[in-house]
Amino acid sequence: MSLIINPEKTRIEVASEQTFLEVLKSEKKDHWKEWVAVKTQNGTTDLTRTIGELGSGEHEIEWVHRDSPEAQAVYRHTMSHILAQAVTRLFGDARVVLGIGPTIENGFYYDILVENRAIQEEDLPAIEKEMERIIKENYPIRRFSLPKDEAIAFMRDKHQLYKVELIENLPEGEAISFYEQGDFVDLCRGPHLPSTGIIRSFKLLSLAGAYWRGDEKNQMLQRIYGTSFATKEALQDYLQYLEEAKRRDHRRLGPQLGLFHIDTDVAAGMPFFLEKGVITLTQLQTVWRQFHKEAGYIEVMTPLVMHEKLWHQSGHWDHYRENMYFIEKDEQNYAVKPMNCPGHIIIYKSQARSYRELPWKMAEFGKVHRYERSGVLHGLFRVRAFTQDDAHIFMTEEDIVHELTDLIHLIDRMYKVFGFAYRVDLSTRPENSMG
Repeated sequence: MSLIINPEKTRIEVASEQTFLEVLKSEKKDHWKEWVAVKTQNGTTDLTRTIGELGSGEHEIEWVHRDSPEAQAVYRHTMSHILAQAVTRLFGDARVVLGIGPTIENGFYYDILVENRAIQEEDLPAIEKEMERIIKENYPIRRFSLPKDEAIAFMRDKHQLYKVELIENLPEGEAISFYEQGDFVDLCRGPHLPSTGIIRSFKLLSLAGAYWRGDEKNQMLQRIYGTSFATKEALQDYLQYLEEAKRRDHRRLGPQLGLFHIDTDVAAGMPFFLEKGVITLTQLQTVWRQFHKEAGYIEVMTPLVMHEKLWHQSGHWDHYRENMYFIEKDEQNYAVKPMNCPGHIIIYKSQARSYRELPWKMAEFGKVHRYERSGVLHGLFRVRAFTQDDAHIFMTEEDIVHELTDLIHLIDRMYKVFGFAYRVDLSTRPENSMG
């Protein structure tokens, strides 16, 4: 077999039974530890996989350096397994039931249930110490696969019922992969580091509750968050960044500055705006109204609650119902509006209009309500009630380019007033679209 190693385009001959790690050590000599994974036509994969898994013939690969974004994901994926192994050691195999442990931006987490025992913030230092032992013991990380029925039996024997559920939902005939390090085995697609001892720096950050599969009807698990970096310096820089972010956290500053209050007992995800917050919002609205008036928009207001027939007609009833709030009065069904669009259409249709009136532009500070699971609510960033500055333009086909250009200029002008940098993503109509 031949490998072409990018970016140098070096061609070497290898045996199919060789692992990528063996080739890496041969190529990089004493510096091989600087690389943690390999990119192939199948994506990023483990160094411990055999080259023969790529198939016969010639293949291009590229080593993944420890400072690359791809490497961070591999580090953190391995760290989530080390975390789960540490918790299992501390609290016992029979008591620990594992959920999922993915990587996320800047870190990782693992959802865990310890039977008859809640993990506390005070437990995190002990868990960290056990993780350090696992790293020091430098267990080789081995990947193996089982047929689906054997994988289910394997996890059931270990009392890992959440893993059983995950496997049962996988396609028939698919080989199920596991990773083993020391006395610990976990269901996982990978990739992972060659051994636990490669980890250099990590930190457990926090503890939170999380429903299994995000469904409030399911068991509440405990989610342990952590992060890992290739160097101690990078970890320290990130921890300092987190401290600064805490000092600037709007959830803390908002109440301190008298801007808003959130009471999770009476209105979770629905902020109470205080005097200074209302003053701030009023000033924002003044600027908004000035800019929109200059751009030719009229301001409108639409009802907060509207009959269900409107939401059937708009498609929200069929496509967005799980995110809406409903009211029943006099044997009639109503919905609290999650969007302003249907109301704007009603206004436009309220009287006969000539093409000479086009383009016709309307805008609204519309209060909308959208149901979000309690676990994802986050200050003012993820809420259930918010004011949306919505606008709709009715125009002829000939006006499209001109009006869209003016709209982009309006958005750009508004954002520049506040010094916002932004990017634009094009959204098209998905298969399950409405409207």
